[in-house]
Formats: sequence, structure tokens, C-alpha cells
Amino acid sequence: MTEHNSSGYMAYADRVWSGEASLLAHFTGEFAGGGLVQVGERTGFFPAFANVAVFDTGNGLVLIDSGDFRTAAQLHESVRGHSSAPVSAVVYTHGHVDHVFGVGPFDREAAEAGTARPEVVAHEAVAARFDRYRETAGYNTWVNRRQFGVPSLQWPTEYRYPDTTYRDRLSLRRGELTFELVHARGETDDHTYVWIPELKTLCTGDLFIWNSPNAGNPQKVQRYPVEWARALRDMQDLGAEVLLPGHGVPILGSDRIRQALGDTAELLESLCTQTRDLMNAGARLDEVLHGVKVPPGLLEKPYLHPAYDEPEFVVRNLWRLWGGWYDQNPANLKPAPEAVLAAELADAAGGARVLADRAERLLGRGELRLATHLAETAALAAPDDRDVARIRAEVFARRAVGETSTMARGVFNWAAAESAAVAAGTDVATELTRSDEGRRRAAGAISVGVVDDDSCGCGAPADAGAEQEVRP
Repeated sequence: MTEHNSSGYMAYADRVWSGEASLLAHFTGEFAGGGLVQVGERTGFFPAFANVAVFDTGNGLVLIDSGDFRTAAQLHESVRGHSSAPVSAVVYTHGHVDHVFGVGPFDREAAEAGTARPEVVAHEAVAARFDRYRETAGYNTWVNRRQFGVPSLQWPTEYRYPDTTYRDRLSLRRGELTFELVHARGETDDHTYVWIPELKTLCTGDLFIWNSPNAGNPQKVQRYPVEWARALRDMQDLGAEVLLPGHGVPILGSDRIRQALGDTAELLESLCTQTRDLMNAGARLDEVLHGVKVPPGLLEKPYLHPAYDEPEFVVRNLWRLWGGWYDQNPANLKPAPEAVLAAELADAAGGARVLADRAERLLGRGELRLATHLAETAALAAPDDRDVARIRAEVFARRAVGETSTMARGVFNWAAAESAAVAAGTDVATELTRSDEGRRRAAGAISVGVVDDDSCGCGAPADAGAEQEVRP
């Protein structure tokens, strides 16, 4: 670790806070090659897509998270450039794959030295998550291929399970430091945030990620916005002077930390309150989706851009949490097969091509949501029609360009590639990799939404801009 790297990175983090710089340099790993960044007393920070915090306890090292498999060797090298002390413990803040795949090199190091391997500590639900990941590896392969645009992605089936688990709270004493582990459901049901009182340092995991909270991912399991907001308020009361997030840059200073945590809590609280009120009033899901509004100014905050998830998806997730899957439209309770309904609508309209042509005209007028419905209906009615497929590809490609979040862009780009493949007689992988950007994503440099402040409309449609890159 060099002081030059530390001071340069922390100056950059300050510019990100003020809005003078975007998160692009951090998420692309520009600072990860300089060793650990010193962000406080006894505290090193590995700044990659998924961050790792390293604490020197005076009697060994403790890591909070361990990054993904592609940065595992680099993390090990960075830690060893900082200290030769053994790693006594690794805390998983949750079981997502970008946080749990960096322990291997430290386990192998211990085995070669004939010493105890690091103790992995996590919430008790992490093991169940790993079990589920193994049982649903096929599904997770497909949804993550679609979300990130990587047609060759394979979901892992081997995990480093925790050695020690806890349920509500756990206090770990290592050397001269105390690590207070607190369970809080939020992005996941197995989440932990870590408070180190001697250093007034808070490790949030993905409860704070320099993005609008990932509380509504449409292809993943249930999220918990109410408990998430409550945890943010609890963390706000700790008086932290250093905040180390699961993703994004550190925040220094108690006033800034209280502001960032408070604004994030306010966003979630507002979405929860509005959704609950509309549901209690008897509104259908459609009315709720289009009735909930984000409080002015929040999405313009540099740490709340909707670049990964977005508020509309959080509202859907709250409906699923409180109201189940029925959207209150009786036609959707026991629907006809989609293709059968599409064929009937196409026949009533005069053919699938009529619907597709109408979609193209709507697209030209900028009515993208309506164009999407008609293009999808036409394609379901005539799945092998190349002209219909060409129009569907055009509609979904335009939708993808106008979105800020990875969730929406991934689904729309995949749909566009599906139809482009029908029109051209190729396959999805070929169509996804026609552009330079597509080839980057397919190689593993995965787009995670717009992060360039100049191109982010923060809730309004925006043109494609600079993008985060992550590794699966």
C-alpha cells in the first residue's frame, strides 16, 4: 500500500460525494491495483466492484467480505502487501456471489503453512442461500445471463460455507478491536452490518451501495424495504465517522454519513408508505405502480441514482411482499396462454403485422411503453415472422437505450437480441456481441447502469452514458 494511492483515492472519493466525479473509475477497478487504501486507523480498503475492508487487530487481520472470484488473487496480493499477519476471520455481510469468493487464497495459504484457516462468520441464513443457489443454478444462470448480457455465464455451485453463524447479534473480539455484527433484512434475508466502535467505523455491506437501493430486482427473490429502512435509521444513530460500503466509495465524516443513510431511508420509507396507502385504498397493482412518486430531489443525490435497481421495481416488490402475486385484475387470475391471447388479439386487429406496424409508429412518437406491449403481442402471435421480429428488436433496443437501471436494460437488450436473431437467422449470443459494448459485457465486463452524472436522468429516460462494470 502506498500513501500516494491512498491520498489519491480518498481525494477521488471526496469528488464523487460532491458530484464532481462519477463512480466509473471505482467500479472499473482503476484503484484496485495499487494495494489497500488506508482509510483510517488500522483500516485498509480494497476498492473494487465489490469492496473488501481489512482491519489490523494487533493480533491478526479481519476481513469484512471477500469480493468475487475474479478479484480473489488480487485481494490476496493486496492484503499481503499490507501485512503478513494471519487472517483470523472473514465476515460475510451476505451471501451474494460478488462478496464471498475471495477466501480461497487465504485458505490455501493456511493449508500450506499448516495453520488454521480463517474463520468465516455470517448470518445463519447464508448457508441456506448457498443451498438454494446450488439447487437453482440453472435458473440463476439464465436470469443473470439476461440481466448482465453475458450469454456464456455459468452460475457457481461450490461455496465456502460459514464456520460460525449467528441469528440476531454477535460480538467478535479480535485483538484490540470489537466487531459488532447485526442482522438486518434488506437486499437479502441474510444481511449483516458491522460496527467497530473503537474506530467509529461502519461496514454496511449492501445496505448502502451508492445506488438507489436494490430492493426490487424483478428476477430475484424477495427484498425487505421496511426492515431495510429501519436498519438505515439504526446505523444512522451509531455516530459513525467512517462508512465503508459494499459497493462504491467510502464516506468520511459523521454529518455526511448521517445524510447518506438518512436520505436512503427516506426514499424507502416514502415508497413503502405510498404503496401501503394505495393498497389499503383498494387500488390495483397497475394503479399503485403509476401512482407512487419519489420525493423530489432524492434520485439526484450522487449516492441514490437508479443505476442498478429503480423505485418502480421496489413498488412491485412491496406488492409481492404484502399482497402476493395477484394484481387485482381478474383477467390475470387464471389467464389464457400468452400466445393464444396474442393470436386472438392479432386476428381481431387484422394480423400480427398490423400490430407490429402500429408498435413501430408508437415507437416513432416516443410512446415506448405502449410500443412494447404491441410488439410483444405481435411476436407471440407470429414468432417466426422475420418482419415482426425486426420491429420487436427495434422496439426493445430503443427501450434499453432509454433506461438507467441494469435490471431494465438487461431484460430489454436480451429481448432485442432474441428477435434480432429470428430476423437474421442467427442466435442470441451472436446478436448480443455485435457491438463493442456487447462484446465487453459478454466477456465479463458487465454493464450495471448509467453512472455518469451528465447522462443520468435519475428517474427520467436518459441516453446511454458511462457505465459501471461488474463481475458475476
